[in-house]
Amino acid sequence: MAIFKCKMCGGDLNVTGGADAVECEFCGTMQTVPTTEDENLHKHFNRANLLRRKSEFDKAEQIYESIIRAKDDEAEAYWGLILCKYGIEYVEDPATLRRVPTCHRASFDSVLADEDYKSAIKYADAVQRGIYEAEAREIDRLQKDILALSRKEKPYDVFICYKETDETGARTPDSVIANDIYYQLTQEGYKVFYAAITLEDKLGQEYEPYIFAALNSAKVMLAIGTKAEYFNAVWVRNEWSRFLKMMKKDRSKLLIPCYRDMDAYDLPEEFSHLQAQDMSKIGFINDLVRGISKVIKKEEKKDIPASQPSQGTAAPNAEPLVKRAYLSLEDGDWKKADEFCEQALNADPENAMAYLGKVMSQYELNTIKGFSNLKLLGNDLVANGYLKLRENRDFKKFLRFAGKDIAEKINNYIDESEHNEREQIKAYKYENANSFMTDEQYRLAKKIFKEIAGFKDADVKAAECSRLEAEALQKHNNALENKYQNARNLMNKNEYNQAYKMFKDLHGYKDSKSLADRCSKKIRDLQAYSTLLNSIKNDPTNSTYINKLLSSAVGKHAKCEYKAARIAELSDSMRSAITSRDELLSSETKKIQQMEASAKDNPKVGCFFTSAAFLVLFGVCVFHSWNIASAIFAILSFICVIWFLSMVFAPRNIDDAKTAFENASKQYAKTIASNRYEISGLVEQIRSELINIL
Repeated sequence: MAIFKCKMCGGDLNVTGGADAVECEFCGTMQTVPTTEDENLHKHFNRANLLRRKSEFDKAEQIYESIIRAKDDEAEAYWGLILCKYGIEYVEDPATLRRVPTCHRASFDSVLADEDYKSAIKYADAVQRGIYEAEAREIDRLQKDILALSRKEKPYDVFICYKETDETGARTPDSVIANDIYYQLTQEGYKVFYAAITLEDKLGQEYEPYIFAALNSAKVMLAIGTKAEYFNAVWVRNEWSRFLKMMKKDRSKLLIPCYRDMDAYDLPEEFSHLQAQDMSKIGFINDLVRGISKVIKKEEKKDIPASQPSQGTAAPNAEPLVKRAYLSLEDGDWKKADEFCEQALNADPENAMAYLGKVMSQYELNTIKGFSNLKLLGNDLVANGYLKLRENRDFKKFLRFAGKDIAEKINNYIDESEHNEREQIKAYKYENANSFMTDEQYRLAKKIFKEIAGFKDADVKAAECSRLEAEALQKHNNALENKYQNARNLMNKNEYNQAYKMFKDLHGYKDSKSLADRCSKKIRDLQAYSTLLNSIKNDPTNSTYINKLLSSAVGKHAKCEYKAARIAELSDSMRSAITSRDELLSSETKKIQQMEASAKDNPKVGCFFTSAAFLVLFGVCVFHSWNIASAIFAILSFICVIWFLSMVFAPRNIDDAKTAFENASKQYAKTIASNRYEISGLVEQIRSELINIL
C-alpha cells in the first residue's frame, strides 16, 4: 500500500488497489495521486509536495522534472509542475472549511494553454482528467482576477526585494537598509515598490496582484541581503527567481544583488552572472543611483495623475500656455510642461504661475497640492532638501511676482510637508531605536534617540539606554571576569585543554592571551613527553629514548632523576640479559644438534654383539688358562661394554642438556620481564609527575 501526502493539508493518503484519485480523510479533498509503482519515485513525489507546500516552488519544480525524466508519461508530475509554475498554495476557506487554491506566481500565460497542463491531460485517465480540468479552471479564474487588479496599478521603476523579519519576528538589518534605499530613490524621483510601505494600506488583501504588477513593470530589481539565508528565504527567492525568468524574455530588465556583512561568493548561484554591489563600500548609494539612471531615463518615468491645478494670475497671451503647462503636469509630462512654462514666460516674464509650473516640473508634482506631500529629506534630518527648494531661482521668482495669498498658500504647503516628513522620519527612527533597544543594542538605540531629542519620550529613552548600556557592560565585564577566573582555576588544576579554550574565548581580556599561550605550551610539552614515555614503555631497550629522557628537564628534575637513572640501569640490564640469552641460545643449540646427530649415527646392535663376542672369547681364554689372551679380551670386552652403555644413555644426556637450556632461558626471560615491568611502573610514575613538573 503506497502512502502519499495530501497536496492540500499534508496529511497521509492511504492509496489502495492502484487508485489514481483518493479523498483525504483530514481535509476531505478529492485529489489525484501518482500511478507509478516505483517506491523511489513515491519518495520523490512526497518530497516535491512538501517543498511546494512550504512555497519552495523552484526546488519542488526541479524534483518534478527529475520524475518526468525517469517516467515521462506520469500525469501527476506534469500537474506538479503546473502547481509550482503558478505558485499554487491550498488554504482553508473559513466559510466552507474547504481547501481552495491561491496563486503566488501570476503570469500573463493562461494555465489552460500551458504545455505541461496539456501533457497532464494527455497522460491522465478519465478520473484524473476531470480533477485536473476543474482545478485548472479555478486557477485560470484566479489568474484573470489577479491580472485585472494588476492592470490598475501604475508602473514601477524599481522593485526592492528583501527579507522583512527574522525567525523571531524582529526586523532584519535588510529591512532597515531597504527602507533607506527606498527613501533615497524616491527622493531621486523614482517610483519604487517597497513592500513595507507599498503594501501597508493593503492589509487583509491578496498581495500577489500588486507584487506581480510591480515585478512585471519594474525595470530594475534590487535584491538586498546581509546573510546567505536571507537571500534564499522562501518569499525573497520567489520574487527574485521570477524576476530572473522575466529578464530572459525582456533584456531591458536588470537585477542588482546588493550585499553587506557577507562574502560575495555566498550569494545564490543564480547571481553568478550578475554584477553585485557591496553596500559597505563608501559611495554605494551614489553608484547604485547612477547605475539605475542608465537603465531608467528620467523622461521615461511616469507619476500618478492628479486633479486640475489652481490657477494664478496670467497675462492674456500667456494664460493658454500656463493652462497647457498644468495639463501636462497632470499627465506627468514634465519636459513638455517646462517647455510651455518657458513659452509663457517669453510672453510674460513676470508670470508667477509659470515660474511655479517650472518648479513643479523639476520636482515632478502633478498639482499645487503636491507641495504638501514632498519628500525632500530622505532619511536625513540634517541634509535639508526644503532649503534647496526655497533657494531655487524659479521658486524665488515665483514668490517675487506672486500674490500674497498664493505665495502664503505654497509656503504653508511646503512648511506642512517638511513638518510631516520630519515627524515621519522621527517616528521611523523612534521605531528603529525601540527595535534596537529591544534587541539590547543600547548604544545604537541611544544614538538614534539623541538624534530625535524632544520627540515623544526620546530623551527619557536615551537616558534609559545609557543606564541599560552601563548595566549590560557591567554584566558583560562580570561574565568575562567569571570566565577568566574559571579558566585560571582550571589552569591551576592542570586542566590545560579546557583552560586554553576558555582563555581563547576571552579574546584578549586582561592577560588571557599570554595565559592561553602558556597553556598551549604546557599541552605541547605534555604531549611530547607523553610520546617519549610511550616510546620507552614500548621499547625499553632503545638507548636513544633513554638518553633523551636522561638529558631532558624532566629526567633531571629532583622528583624524576632517580627514576630516570633506574630506568637506564634496568634498560642496560635488559640489553645484557637479551645478549646473554641470545648467545646461550646459539651455543647450546649447536651442542644439542651435535649430540642428536651423534646419537642418531651410533650402531648400538653391532656394539652389543661385539661386546658379547669378546666376553665369550674372554671366558674361553680363562677356561684354558690363556692368561695373556684373557687379559687382552678382557680389556676389549670392557671397552665395548662402556661404548655400548654410553650409546644407551646418550638420549638421556640430550634431554638433560635441553632441560638445562630451557631453565637458563626462563631465568633470562624472567629477568627481562621483571625489568620491563619495573620500567613500565617507573614510566607511569614519571608521567604522573609531568603536570606538576612542567
